[in-house]
Amino acid sequence: MKHLHRTASLGVALALFTALTPALADSTATIGGLVNKGLVGVGRIPAALRDKFGETFGSGSGMSIDIAGWTHDASGYNGSLWLLPDRGYNVVGTTDYRPRLNTIGIEFAPVKPGAAPAAGQEQAGVKATLAETMLLTDDKGADATGLDPLNGVRAASGDMPILPEANGKLALDNEAIVRLPDGSMFISDEYGPNIYRFSADGHLLSATQPPAALVPMRHGAPNFASDNPGPGAAEPDPKDPDTGRQNNQGLEGMALTPDGKSLIAVLQSAPRQDGGDSPATRQNTRALVYDASDLGHLKLAHEYVVPLPVFKDAKGKTKIAAQSEIVALSDKTFLMLARDSGNGQGLKGDTSLVRQIFVVDVSSATDIAGGAFDAADKPLAPKGVLDPSVTPAKLTPFIDINDSAELGRFGLHNGAPNDKNNLSEKWEAMSLASVLDPKLPDDYFLFVANDNDFLTQDGFQVGAPYKAEDGADVDTMFLVYQITLPGLAKK
Repeated sequence: MKHLHRTASLGVALALFTALTPALADSTATIGGLVNKGLVGVGRIPAALRDKFGETFGSGSGMSIDIAGWTHDASGYNGSLWLLPDRGYNVVGTTDYRPRLNTIGIEFAPVKPGAAPAAGQEQAGVKATLAETMLLTDDKGADATGLDPLNGVRAASGDMPILPEANGKLALDNEAIVRLPDGSMFISDEYGPNIYRFSADGHLLSATQPPAALVPMRHGAPNFASDNPGPGAAEPDPKDPDTGRQNNQGLEGMALTPDGKSLIAVLQSAPRQDGGDSPATRQNTRALVYDASDLGHLKLAHEYVVPLPVFKDAKGKTKIAAQSEIVALSDKTFLMLARDSGNGQGLKGDTSLVRQIFVVDVSSATDIAGGAFDAADKPLAPKGVLDPSVTPAKLTPFIDINDSAELGRFGLHNGAPNDKNNLSEKWEAMSLASVLDPKLPDDYFLFVANDNDFLTQDGFQVGAPYKAEDGADVDTMFLVYQITLPGLAKK
């Protein structure tokens, strides 16, 4: 794939990523004033770090920067962010890992865009320190779990819809977080795929179920299993849902619009009935836009088809990149991180073909909210071919995370040698913070973090030590880009 220029333009109509497009578009213009000035900082949290519960730290499924506490002085930037881990170390199968949220202290001394860090300081720009870990509990204050909810369905009660359950506990596979001004938070998950609201101290307040088309169904009933059974548990029957979200392809991305009025959540790839049964046809995923005026009762306001990037793998096979996170710029535009799978530090494959951040524009897309396609029995893209009545969102490439020149300035690379300076597989978290410079009022730092999947050679979780397969020892990492987002602060 060609390296992308650092600027790209929303005003230019690029060829969209329609079904089975053989290659990603290259970008050479400007994206309506959006500018990527490049990588300005890198940082790490060691893979073997343990939290206050004595368990191996793993984070980067979701991230939210504390904007109110973000400051700047002569020494650089200081603040904190919340990092959301997913369901724990689960290479063999899921475990009874208690869902949690980590608070990370950040000291940031960026290099100037395009400049090289001082020798020996290539990856010292971001100092990230684990400050606190908080458990997430259900609405009664009981422990939740990361276990796969095989046939586990908690009955609806009051305002709560049916929920995934394992061993009598709320089952969560957390993926994205939005921290609200009152300290409460929205968290999206894979199992439901649901959007949960938790209090500032971590107990469940409410839950929002997606349209029926996204709820996983087996034998005509909701079944939230993801084919990752816990110890001694059987695989689901059938292995994959008949309709609804694919296994491990839930609400991977979520963000609040700058005006706080809308919450956007995006499914990782197409539902089963829309081609999500194949890596080559899962392109047409969905963006759900909720009215967030009542935090306890989200209302689906809009829904759009988002066509995921299509590429050829090393063997020439057509593949579709999954989306991993979003950052909302308005209720019509958002940044979306998409990536391939199976390549990176800690895995046998070393070279990623797609790790990119796109600008997604839904302003001309068909709004399908509340229509026939929200039912499980009405596919909008059977076998991956989009219904001709539906116009999808537009995608424009913005940042190529795999850019060799940018990575090289910080001692990083994509591909061989497959060492600790090769990027890991799962980049899944993004958040924005202002550069706090009156001369650059539209400039922001875009923090991007990986989900290291708890891969370490000195691990401990759920009462037992472990070593990740194949010697994997993957740090949690931060990449920080400086970007220009005209007028965002006024939205």
